[in-house]
Amino acid sequence: MEMEVQSPPHQGGEFSVVDMHTGGEPLRIIVSGYPEVKGDTILSKRRYAREHLDHLRRALMFEPRGHADMYGALIVDSETPKADLAVLFMHNEGYSTMCGHAVIALGRFAVDYKLVKEPQTPETQVNILCPCGLVQAFVEYSDGKTGRVRFLSVPAFVFAEDVPVEVEGFGELTVDISYGGAFYAFIDAQRFGLDVTKSRTRDLVDAATAVTKAVKSQVKLYHPCSEDLAFLYGTILTDGKEEYSPEPTANMCVFAEAQVDRSPTGSGVTARVALQYHKGLIQMNQTRTFQSGATGSQFTGKAVQEVECGDFKAVVVEVSGRAFYTGVSRFVQETEDQLTTGFLLK
Repeated sequence: MEMEVQSPPHQGGEFSVVDMHTGGEPLRIIVSGYPEVKGDTILSKRRYAREHLDHLRRALMFEPRGHADMYGALIVDSETPKADLAVLFMHNEGYSTMCGHAVIALGRFAVDYKLVKEPQTPETQVNILCPCGLVQAFVEYSDGKTGRVRFLSVPAFVFAEDVPVEVEGFGELTVDISYGGAFYAFIDAQRFGLDVTKSRTRDLVDAATAVTKAVKSQVKLYHPCSEDLAFLYGTILTDGKEEYSPEPTANMCVFAEAQVDRSPTGSGVTARVALQYHKGLIQMNQTRTFQSGATGSQFTGKAVQEVECGDFKAVVVEVSGRAFYTGVSRFVQETEDQLTTGFLLK
């Protein structure tokens, strides 16, 4: 039996979303239902959402509408005319400053949903204002269809190499800390006797979470552009294959509140390329393939330009991947529902 699906009777909020995934990592694009997100800049909007609208993040990211590893993007007004759209990223803990898998998905979305007025063949440029800065995405476009997306990162740099930290349960370990729109700690999974493609996800999460906690408590981060950017987003466990090879190198990113990225992590690939370039392990414009330890999905990444970010020598990194649509949904809230603001089971 066919029937037209309409919104049910309700007295609470209503939200329209487009769901996508990039390399297996979900992205819930929120297109309507939010009140105005106030602020003169994208970073002030991020602060406003965190301080005044966080109940809506929980409603759309948490169960029963989402899950512990859901990821979201909220379209907001841009303060710069250079941007085709501005976005706030959200997850199970709060709001990130950059998200590469989301940029790849949002590039397709912006072209398909006509946020870009005149698509160009073979590529359409989409300028996306993220909390970390303006990111340029380039969307394959032919015969009215969108395809693969590449983006150019904000300046990416190595904050510190071989930083000793005391990790609970594992003793003293050394990590590298690199920035790709967000700060990550990098460490070879073999230091824990683990393999990013074969070990139990729970074991990988426990190891990465222990590193994140140690770095957050023992290392003070700094970003020359804003204090809002100076925090550790997560830890990326690698397969240790840092020197250039035509074969894929695998990693797994654990970020926010022990959230596991199903993709190779776009901002993580950015930071890892910056780290490898800084160490002389890859050359300018030398493309590497990065594989998710969780799903086997792949991104490519390469350093394309040397720049500076304050006192840091930095690079612009090009990351490429594919995103796909999974659905369009309309969520409602009922005032009598005691669980309407969401919950998590772990």
